[in-house]
Amino acid sequence: MRRRNLAFNLLFSVLGALLILFVILPLVSTVLSTTPAALLASFADPEVLQSIGLTFTAGAIATMLAFVTGIPLAYLLARHAFRGKHLLEAVINLPVVIPHTAAGIALLLVFGRRGMLGQVLGPLGLTFTDNLAGIVVAMLFVSLPFLVNLSRESFAMVDEEYEKVAYTDGASHWQAFSKVTFPLAWRGVLGGMVMMWARGISEFGAVVILAYHPKIAPILVYERFTGFGLDAAQPIALILLLVALVVFITLRLVLLPEQG
Repeated sequence: MRRRNLAFNLLFSVLGALLILFVILPLVSTVLSTTPAALLASFADPEVLQSIGLTFTAGAIATMLAFVTGIPLAYLLARHAFRGKHLLEAVINLPVVIPHTAAGIALLLVFGRRGMLGQVLGPLGLTFTDNLAGIVVAMLFVSLPFLVNLSRESFAMVDEEYEKVAYTDGASHWQAFSKVTFPLAWRGVLGGMVMMWARGISEFGAVVILAYHPKIAPILVYERFTGFGLDAAQPIALILLLVALVVFITLRLVLLPEQG
């Protein structure tokens, strides 16, 4: 029996290692093939710095918008059973399975200058094509499932008895949520926010259709690659990889020490 367990664990370890190697090899290759001089030159490039700043800012705005609207929805999904709940959950997860170029077309039909909302909001001075608002909308659409789903799971893990005790002590629903439920679920909510932000800043397909300009970092990587070749695109790609690495190491080791 012990030999069988050893063989079983060894087989699964080898198969898992192959998958990990599949993930690590491209990342290591990007790091090793980018010279320090090229990386430093990218940090000194105003277009690169502006693009990265725009990317991070748009991702943060999209995340905050999703926080304001998505946290209440996540709480309701975690606490209540109602007709159509599974359908609603499926709708929330649709951006994960929709090809993002198709998502960009769909967003353009709604937020473009001739779109459903674009025609209404345009005369008011709010446009979404080729500006920050369009980038935020695209990032929000493709990444919101991460925040809603992780927050819903975190709220569901909080025992409802804690809320009932708060109600017994005279707390309102808002007080029970803000002083009991949310403080107990904040780690998962924060994890969802970080995951959403990270997914948002990596978006390309939806953004390039709705708001090609001003260029976010993924679009700049593509433009440098198609216009100047691999060497020109590598340093910017490496910066994005390093940011993603720092974000997830921070998330696992500092912000969410109980997980992992």
